[in-house]
Amino acid sequence: MIRLFIMLVSIAITVSPVRLTAAQKIPILIYHSIAEYSGTGSKELYVTPENFEKQMIYLRDHGFTLLTFEQWHNAMKVKKPIFITLDDGYKNNLTVLTVFQKLQTREFMPKGTIFVISDFIGRANRLSRAEIKRMSDSALISIQSHTATHPDLTKSTNLTYELHESQEKIQQITGKKVIALAYPYGNTNKQVMTETKKYYLYGLTTTPGSYTPSGIKNEQYLLPRTYVKYSTTIEEFAKIVEGE
Repeated sequence: MIRLFIMLVSIAITVSPVRLTAAQKIPILIYHSIAEYSGTGSKELYVTPENFEKQMIYLRDHGFTLLTFEQWHNAMKVKKPIFITLDDGYKNNLTVLTVFQKLQTREFMPKGTIFVISDFIGRANRLSRAEIKRMSDSALISIQSHTATHPDLTKSTNLTYELHESQEKIQQITGKKVIALAYPYGNTNKQVMTETKKYYLYGLTTTPGSYTPSGIKNEQYLLPRTYVKYSTTIEEFAKIVEGE
């Protein structure tokens, strides 16, 4: 299962085609709702707009380069690469675009990736087609797939629909290639990865920790991500992104 794959990643000694030194790590952060907690759902899956902005300011002021998966090949070429990801495609993710536009300068180009559930697009608390298109057109937000209906893919009987149809629907909205998949609940296995590789270049789990390339097979379909939570302080955030 996923834990076994990640353990293999950590012990592998082969050389990765991505030429990073052993000390270099790439944080991939995972958020959900960027909003004040409303009393609905898990509080820890919220990050307030104020805290999110403070965290992005920290990244700006400490020399991080925010990337999307279309820029994966640049990760070894830039200073302090980091990926900001958000799952589920909540309407409150529009705040991310607002914060990015506020902080954007010639020297700092904030970027992030929103993984949307394609069959949920347009629901009351989810991004609409027009909002997804606007975010994609901003060049600050990459829209990628979180499947069609958010099932545990290791138990799904319709992987083609979940993986391919969601990809097609999102591409029709944005006009851009969808190349990354966030596995619902972070769950994957050999069969899921085999199917994912037919359509995507990257697969993201929810296994905590920074990405360090090891060169084992399928490692780009086992990318770890670390949660940023409602309770995460700026000091804790700094430790996460600095790899302390």
